Amino acid sequence: MDWFVVTPGLVAVLFVVAVLAAFIDSIAGGGGLLTVPALLAAGLSPAQVLATNKLQSVGGSFSASLYFVRRKAVDLRCQWLNILLTFVGAVAGTLTIQHLKADILRQVLPLLLIGIGLWFLFMPKLGEFDKVARLEGLAYACIGGGCVGFYDGFFGPGAGSFYALGFVTLAGFNLAKATAHAKVLNFTSNFASLLFFMVGGKVVWGLGAVMLIGAVCGARLGARLVLSRGQKLIRPMVVIVSMVMSAKLLWDSHGAALLQSIGL
Repeated sequence: MDWFVVTPGLVAVLFVVAVLAAFIDSIAGGGGLLTVPALLAAGLSPAQVLATNKLQSVGGSFSASLYFVRRKAVDLRCQWLNILLTFVGAVAGTLTIQHLKADILRQVLPLLLIGIGLWFLFMPKLGEFDKVARLEGLAYACIGGGCVGFYDGFFGPGAGSFYALGFVTLAGFNLAKATAHAKVLNFTSNFASLLFFMVGGKVVWGLGAVMLIGAVCGARLGARLVLSRGQKLIRPMVVIVSMVMSAKLLWDSHGAALLQSIGL
């Protein structure tokens, strides 16, 4: 797809989509629900969609991460092991998906996301305050960083929610703190995957650059709200995004069969 033949109207639409997606993603994850369909509708091939989506995701997650670091919500010196193993896990996941199909994950993931949404919905005190960590150091880095990073490189949807859930349930962080740290790891796994897409030459740089700028703007606004509104904003967003992602994945897997069964 040639950048110079793309209409200005399409560029404007993709920019707005990227702003909104990054805003949602910086708070609760799931921004790909908007950007992936938009890029497909723009006429990109599936490989180009995944690669270009990673480019704009890197912009959004970097913008949010930088904001959290500058506001001292995240201390990178304490997160170096999590970041390292997240990067390794994402690289391994990206390499693995080139040889295996993600069909099993497509069936299981909606159930996991529904579980996350219900957990936050029916446990209003979850992540309200910091608690004693269940896992620390290398043990947490392997699970909360490496395993989720592998998933993000292998498949991806809902990775931000899984990072945040790990920080809340295993590291004992409050929800706002967990969300801030989750964006740092999300940026790490996005960047690792993007490197491989760049080598493969699948990134559509023109559209990706426009969406990256939009993602930076949207993520910065979302990050500000995370620190100012905290749990009151994040909890309902996580519940809504988890349910919407679950519905989208279930429809992608079974929608055609359902329509056929009812004669549509």
